[in-house]
Amino acid sequence: MSKQSLASKLISWFDKNKRDLPWRNTSPWGVFISEFMLQQTPVNRVTPIWHEWMERWPTPDALASAPKSEVIKAWGRLGYPRRALRLHESAKIIAKEHGGMVPRAREDLIALPGVGDYTASAIAAFAFGESALVLDINIRRFFARYFDGEQFPSSAPSLVERKIRTELIPTKRGDTWAAATMEFGALICTSKSPQCNECFLIDSCAWRAAGYPLMEIKRQAKFEGSDRQCRGVVMKALREKNRVSKVALEKEWNNYSQLEKALETLIADGLIETTGKSFRLAS
Repeated sequence: MSKQSLASKLISWFDKNKRDLPWRNTSPWGVFISEFMLQQTPVNRVTPIWHEWMERWPTPDALASAPKSEVIKAWGRLGYPRRALRLHESAKIIAKEHGGMVPRAREDLIALPGVGDYTASAIAAFAFGESALVLDINIRRFFARYFDGEQFPSSAPSLVERKIRTELIPTKRGDTWAAATMEFGALICTSKSPQCNECFLIDSCAWRAAGYPLMEIKRQAKFEGSDRQCRGVVMKALREKNRVSKVALEKEWNNYSQLEKALETLIADGLIETTGKSFRLAS
């Protein structure tokens, strides 16, 4: 199948089947917030929090003026709360240096805290309608199967992968191509249960032609009892109360050395602060 035909089929499918996600009909700021929240977090968990943030802080200026502790608290259980701090820091820079408007230039986006290559490309495509190369895990998985015959892509895109995938972007509706391929990977060419029987591209799929070869998958470290869970317990306690003593935290987590490490790293990350005998969210 030609690149033009593939793009036409995917974009047509997307126009008819795309999910009604709120950040698809919003301002560049709304897209900006969504991209921070969607990093390693599923859509169903992000959607209600995104609505709350947009109602509470509808502009970069509004978020920039909010206390850090309120921002961390509002982040809730989205995970990786450092993203909330980076988003807050970015809002301050946007408010101060860009007139309260999300910048369009790639160099300005990349300069913002928490904005890497992928996030800058996603904002360019979804906020400003540019034909940027967007390579999230859904897109990369679809491409790996369809073009390369491999179940999953490598851990990170190589320069060669970027070059080859850039050549796929159609001359028209390049921004929609990014959204369509992402949606296809999220709904059809999924990680655990791909809907191959419903796939309109199956006759051209290299993975199918190869007999659906499976890759050895490394098991993710257990969350139960992990350092990440310990940090989560501490953050939950501090979101619920203004101050929490170390004695109280020890009742929540009885591995004292692990708790000590969690407190140290959370302080180092700028998420919490100590007042001597107690802890609170960073102000």
